[in-house]
Amino acid sequence: MSSHRTPDSSRRSDRSRRAIYDAALALVGETGYARTTIEGIAARAGVGKQTIYRWWPSKAAVLMEAFLDLAARQAEEAAGAGEGDAGEGGGGHGIPDTGDLAADLKSVLRATVDELNDPVTEAPTRALAAEGIVDPVLGAQFVERLLDPSMQLYVTRLRAAQEAGDLRADVDPRVALELLIAPLTHRWLLRTLPLTHAYADTIVDYALGGLSPRP
Repeated sequence: MSSHRTPDSSRRSDRSRRAIYDAALALVGETGYARTTIEGIAARAGVGKQTIYRWWPSKAAVLMEAFLDLAARQAEEAAGAGEGDAGEGGGGHGIPDTGDLAADLKSVLRATVDELNDPVTEAPTRALAAEGIVDPVLGAQFVERLLDPSMQLYVTRLRAAQEAGDLRADVDPRVALELLIAPLTHRWLLRTLPLTHAYADTIVDYALGGLSPRP
């Protein structure tokens, strides 16, 4: 006798969501955010556009969730490979604390450079950053869900450095981390010069050493 199983709707929904995530990321990378449409995502994913509208209000919302899912998967892969660095996208598990603040910051900034230069993540990151400027709701979500988690990792490491006496007690960690992240973001957004590990190392040296001559 043949057995008839009831289709697993949750599994089908998971497959559809995964297909939509992959389609959104692929299209943004291939054609850019402006030319990516809900219809295009639906066609690429093999679903009806009403399926997408049932789950998300806009293509920006689709891309946001797809990017968060990608970051989570990359973090799992990195953890499985024994890597613990935190990138700009907030996918890491923490900034290393080896007792050498400069080395730890250089390590995580180099990981950030690699992430920003990664063709898989560069296009959606640029799209979300740009759209967040003109869409305040998306911008707030971008900060809350993507930027703040990774920023908190820097704050935690810098506070540990303060407790160890490796950083001035009067330094505001939130301001200090901007001295590290902002130059990378500025060069990446404007594409003025190549984003390299050497540049990341220099940022750390300048931020920790200051620009004024020492006696």
